[in-house]
Amino acid sequence: MTRLRDVLHVEHGWPFRSSEYADDDGRRPIVLAIGNFDYSGGFRFASSNVKTYAGEYPSQYEAKPGDLMIVMTCQTSGGEILGVPGRVPDDGRTYLHNQRIGKVVIDRPDLLDRDYFYHWAKTQHFNRQLFVTATGTKILHTSPGRVGEAEIDLPDIRVQRAIAEVLGALDDKIAANNRVVTAADDLARIQYKHALGDGASVPLSSLARFVNGRAYTKNATGTGRMVVRIAELNSGVGGSTVYNDIEVPDDNLARPGDLLFAWSGSLTAARWYRPEAIVNQHIFKVIPQGDVPMWLVNQAVHAKLEEFRAIAADKATTMGHIQRRHLDEPVVVPSSEEVARLSPLMTGLWSSALSAEMENERLAATRDELLPLLMSGKVTVKDAERTVSEAV
Repeated sequence: MTRLRDVLHVEHGWPFRSSEYADDDGRRPIVLAIGNFDYSGGFRFASSNVKTYAGEYPSQYEAKPGDLMIVMTCQTSGGEILGVPGRVPDDGRTYLHNQRIGKVVIDRPDLLDRDYFYHWAKTQHFNRQLFVTATGTKILHTSPGRVGEAEIDLPDIRVQRAIAEVLGALDDKIAANNRVVTAADDLARIQYKHALGDGASVPLSSLARFVNGRAYTKNATGTGRMVVRIAELNSGVGGSTVYNDIEVPDDNLARPGDLLFAWSGSLTAARWYRPEAIVNQHIFKVIPQGDVPMWLVNQAVHAKLEEFRAIAADKATTMGHIQRRHLDEPVVVPSSEEVARLSPLMTGLWSSALSAEMENERLAATRDELLPLLMSGKVTVKDAERTVSEAV
């Protein structure tokens, strides 16, 4: 076993001032935050968790595409994982290295392959080493020094690169699918906006039923179906995700292709693409009325989100929210003729994005199954290559 300090070091980020955060205009640099890590590798950016910066900062804290970052601080009850990695995207945006996130610098590339470490950092073995040395109660902290004390098994550098290449093939396919999802959703949004010229205002509630979830995390069994909370909508499945064997009404079940809308907290609307799950309180399952297509309901809900978030922000409570009466407020939708014209295209875009998201669930499961087996040597690279070729 090798101490990490012998092959790499970790650099702290800069304490960017929250007073200098500004709305995202597509050009300002994005401050990487713990909420952007998706806990399976990579970063997750949504309108609810993008923080852009309008102030000045030292240039050395501009991250470069491909830079490897790890989580240095997390809540004990939030499902976050100490040490979980992410690689800075190469998408034309500028990303800033924030405090509480460590940048990993490989000092001995002849002994440790950076991509191998990226995958190894997603293992429980790494997380457990950081966990036992972390400080804090409700919030855990690690440090560059403690990261350096962790031990890693280093096979031959050629084996490391082969393992990273196999797992990277799955990551590449997942990234390609993510681009399909983004392109499909962006095109759908553009088409919808162009079709509003002769549209009419209707109550949002006339388009769909908004069925509130219930307190299904109480007395959860720990097995069975996932209970979807706001955390799962924002950050995906994590260590704090709740499972319950309870039977619930059909209207409180989320299946792939359903639209879920968190009406408090972050006020997020998202297409559900994971296996059948149970909808918890503070989340609406949005069910189209009559022959109203799902794509139309989705666009209408998203058109109201900024307004709803402004309403929630004015609430004098710890967690802002909207009330059911706000669902009766008007939203502009295309004319019936435009809906009929657009429906084949918009339904196809919705289905394409959903299919890509569902495939990513399967690919991620394959990757996560192979990861510990490859790292431990229980599965050979050749066996893993066959599995990956079948999956992609």
